[in-house]
Amino acid sequence: MNRRIKIEKQEKIDIKKLLEMANEPSRIAKKLHPFYRGKVEIVPKCKVGDLNDFSIWYSPGVAEVCRDIFKKPGLVYEYTNKWNSVAVVSDGTRVLGLGNIGPEAAMPVMEGKALLYKYLGGVDAYPICLDTVNEKEIIQTVKILQPSFGGVNLEDIEQPKCFPVLDTLKKECRIPIWHDDQQGTALVTLAGLINALKVVAKKIDKVKIAMIGAGAANVCICKLLSLYGADPANIILVDLHGIINKNRNDLVPYSENWKLAMNTNINNLDGGIKEAMENADVVIALSAPGPGIIKKEWVRAMAKDPIVFACANPTPEIWPWEAKEAGAAVVATGRSDFPNQVNNSLGFPGVFRGVFDVRASTITDTMCIAAALELASCIADNEIRSDKILPNMNEWEIFPKVAAAIGVKAIKEKVAYKELSYDEIFNDAKVIIKRSRAITKTMMEKGYIKSAKDRI
Repeated sequence: MNRRIKIEKQEKIDIKKLLEMANEPSRIAKKLHPFYRGKVEIVPKCKVGDLNDFSIWYSPGVAEVCRDIFKKPGLVYEYTNKWNSVAVVSDGTRVLGLGNIGPEAAMPVMEGKALLYKYLGGVDAYPICLDTVNEKEIIQTVKILQPSFGGVNLEDIEQPKCFPVLDTLKKECRIPIWHDDQQGTALVTLAGLINALKVVAKKIDKVKIAMIGAGAANVCICKLLSLYGADPANIILVDLHGIINKNRNDLVPYSENWKLAMNTNINNLDGGIKEAMENADVVIALSAPGPGIIKKEWVRAMAKDPIVFACANPTPEIWPWEAKEAGAAVVATGRSDFPNQVNNSLGFPGVFRGVFDVRASTITDTMCIAAALELASCIADNEIRSDKILPNMNEWEIFPKVAAAIGVKAIKEKVAYKELSYDEIFNDAKVIIKRSRAITKTMMEKGYIKSAKDRI
C-alpha cells in the first residue's frame, strides 16, 4: 500500500476523503493481523542438508564451541547471533497514543518494531513484553538478559520512570541500551528540523521553539536540540498543566521537568499551548492524539513562515491540511501517509546496524547528532522542499549511511571494539540489509508469505 495524501494548498479540500484515507491503515491492520498471526518468526541461517548436520549445530559438536566461549567470552559475538540481536523491551505503559494498555496489548507494536529492525536494518529483534511495571524489576530483568543480546531497545515505558531506567541501564550494562521514544525520536526530529529550517532560511540558534508535550520524547528532543545549537532560553515546553516555568510549584524538585524549568523559557512565560505558540518559529508537538490539540488560529499567531511538527500517533495534534491553511510553511507528522514523516523508523534500524557492526558499548548523544546530520544530508540542499525535509523508508540506502555515520562516531569516541572506515561500515551494512530484503521478497514470491490481497 502506497497512498500518500497530498496536502498542498488547494482551492477546495475534500475533508471527508482525506479523513477516510487517513483512517485506512487502521482498517486494513485490523484485518491483516489475524490473517498472519504475527509479523515475525525465527528461521534458520545455517545449512541443513540432512539430520546429520544437527550433530554439528547441536550435540555433540556444539560442545567445543561452548568450551571456546567459556575460555574467551568475547567469542560469543563470533560464534552466535548475539552480535546482531536486539531485545525490544516494554512494559506496555505508554504505547503510541494509546497509553497504559498492558504487555499483551503492546505485543503488536513490539512485533512491528522487530519487523522494521529486520527489513530496514538487517537486525534480528525479539519483542519482550514484561509483566511488571516496577522500575527496579525492569532494570534487573534487562540486566540479567544481557548474555543473550547485543543490545536493548526500551520501548513505550511511561515517564517519569523511563528516565532512570535508561540512565541506570546505560551506566550498569555492558551492552548498548537505547530508548527509542527518547533517543530515536530526538534523532529524527533533529534531522527533520535541520532541513525544515533550510526551507524557511532560519538558524537554529535564533528561532523560538514551542514544544507541546513534556513526555519522554520532547524532553530528550529538547536536550538534543540544545546540544546541537538551539538556545534553551528560547525553548518553551508545555505539559498537561501549562507552560513549564520557574514559578511552577507543582514540579518535583530535580525531576526532568524541574530541570527544564531551570534552563528553558528565559522570559518565564506563563499560560498554555496558545501562549507558547505565539510568535514561535517552530512548534514540535508530541502530546495527545488529535485533532484539535493545536488550533488553526494558534498557527496563524506564530512567526512568519512557521514550522509545525504535529507528531502524535495515531492522529496528529492538527491535521496537516489545517496547518497549511493556517499559514504553516512546513508541516510534518509521524504518519507515513502524509508528506514529511518524522518517524523513528528512519533512525533506529541504521543506528543499531552501525552500533553492532563496530560493536559499540553505548550510544551517546553526540553519536545521535552524527546520525541526525547524516540523515538530513540524505537530501541534497537543492532538493529540500516544504514537503520533502526527510527521506522516506523506501530510500533504503539511508540506513547503511546512518549506520556508517554512527559507527564512525563511536570509533572516534573510543566506545567501539572494532575500527572500520566509513566505507567499510557502509558496504557491510548494505550487504546485510539487502540480504534481509531479498529473503522477504523471495518468501513472498515462493508463497511462504501468503498474499493477503483478498483480505483488504
